[in-house]
Amino acid sequence: MLSDPLFYAVAVPAVLLFGIAKGGFGGGLGVASVPLMSLTMSPVQAASILLPILCLMDLISLWAYRGKWVWPELRALVPASLIGIALGTLSFGLLSASAVKLIVGLVALLFITHYGYANRRHREVPQASIPRVYGILAGAGAGFTSFIAHAGGPPVSMYLLRRSLNRTEFVATSAVFFSIANYVKLVPYGWLGQLSSDNLYASLILAPLAPIGVGMGVWLHERVSDRIFFRFAYFMLFIIALKLINDGLG
Repeated sequence: MLSDPLFYAVAVPAVLLFGIAKGGFGGGLGVASVPLMSLTMSPVQAASILLPILCLMDLISLWAYRGKWVWPELRALVPASLIGIALGTLSFGLLSASAVKLIVGLVALLFITHYGYANRRHREVPQASIPRVYGILAGAGAGFTSFIAHAGGPPVSMYLLRRSLNRTEFVATSAVFFSIANYVKLVPYGWLGQLSSDNLYASLILAPLAPIGVGMGVWLHERVSDRIFFRFAYFMLFIIALKLINDGLG
């Protein structure tokens, strides 16, 4: 695998995409990484190779956005994510990644359709219109889909984008959530035999791209306005939803 040029052709942009998202630009952009790497390997192996790299990216993101996260949102999201990760562990090998992608994509598309319809009707959709209790559902869904295919971005984005957060709080809160989730996922991934020596070696080869990708995301985050950022985040969520639906039906 590591001697195949096609592996690097898909793995390098996949890692950079996830890094840019971790750095605070593009919302759930990283959810495309596993499907991209799956062009040359199974989705399970792609997710396994990416996980240690994501853990490294999380440390960089936490440092870049230290102290700017919103604890009340995390208190709703994080405990619920542990339930989702546990369900993902128990259902490993039973529910296909395609089925998970299809469910996440349809829910994301429904959310975006509602937002677009309200805007066309000239009605403002307040970011705080979703009660915090919905963070429990978002956290559980994100934990589950994150475990299956590192696709936890859409559920978290769908919740946090409708809360009263500025873009930096949005990114910082997401960074803490996925840092905890990814480090927790190391335990069941290891227990299920997904952190093999071959996969870890591939992770090590790609690891130098982690700070580059996160740095690119931070650079873009600091130079894009709030209005453009949130519009771009909704746009990316739409693109990701279509990609997930296509993969789920394929």
